[in-house]
Amino acid sequence: MRIDDYRDSDNVEDRRGGGGGIGRGGVGIGGIILALVVSYFTGINPLTLLGFIEQTPLAQHSAPAAHKPPANDESARFVSKVLASTEDVWTDTFRQNGRQYEVPKLVLFTGATPTACGTGQTAMGPFYCPGDRKVYIDLAFYRELKERFHAPGEFAQAYVIAHEVGHHVQNLLGIAEKVHTTQQRVGKAEANALSVRMELQADCLAGVWGKRTDTMKQVLEPGDLEAALNAASAIGDDRLQQQAQGRIVPESFTHGSSAQRVRWFKKGFESGDMAQCNTFKAAQL
Repeated sequence: MRIDDYRDSDNVEDRRGGGGGIGRGGVGIGGIILALVVSYFTGINPLTLLGFIEQTPLAQHSAPAAHKPPANDESARFVSKVLASTEDVWTDTFRQNGRQYEVPKLVLFTGATPTACGTGQTAMGPFYCPGDRKVYIDLAFYRELKERFHAPGEFAQAYVIAHEVGHHVQNLLGIAEKVHTTQQRVGKAEANALSVRMELQADCLAGVWGKRTDTMKQVLEPGDLEAALNAASAIGDDRLQQQAQGRIVPESFTHGSSAQRVRWFKKGFESGDMAQCNTFKAAQL
């Protein structure tokens, strides 16, 4: 992925080091892997995972001082450049649709950090918090993506960020609030089905970003698209459930099957048009 010439985003908060946020004890690698499978990709709300949410008001916790990532931190700078590319793509896309894009912040952390949605933990994997409009990521996740999920490659890593920014786009458009409100009124199966459509739309929006950023800057190299599709396939609910529990329970899906995630990313990438990402009206996912 040719992204070295891209600008760095001004919207990255580096909270790593300097006290590390909220003390809660270490999370073993086994626990992290299990939590990644069970929570981030298969449906348990990550903000309630294993009781990690704090019972005291968030205001009582203070985040570690945020600063810009060090200039020699290649992983952090890569994420910063990917975020900048999403800023350019969605600013332009929103403008074309007569709207103004509000850029999100991206927070780098290690271990744990306070968020408007509760305590963020490494074990959650990357996530978006609509309460503060920030994307959170512990860069150790990329090692899991490569080693645990066998999805290496820079474009695969970029897809992870683009997917979470896709949730920010949904938040700005009011989609997230409508879905959440509806989920409160329906049963678990129906709520899960809405979650699947929400996640697949974020995959599609990540595809739109991929197409548009390549059109703007010609960032893709041979094999990059395949890397992103491999990542989308690797984190499908069916594959992860099979790995974690030896059986597949479709009614418990919250992110979509491997085939669905690949299909909707490709739909966004091939069209470059966010109007093609209305998973909520799609007769077939």
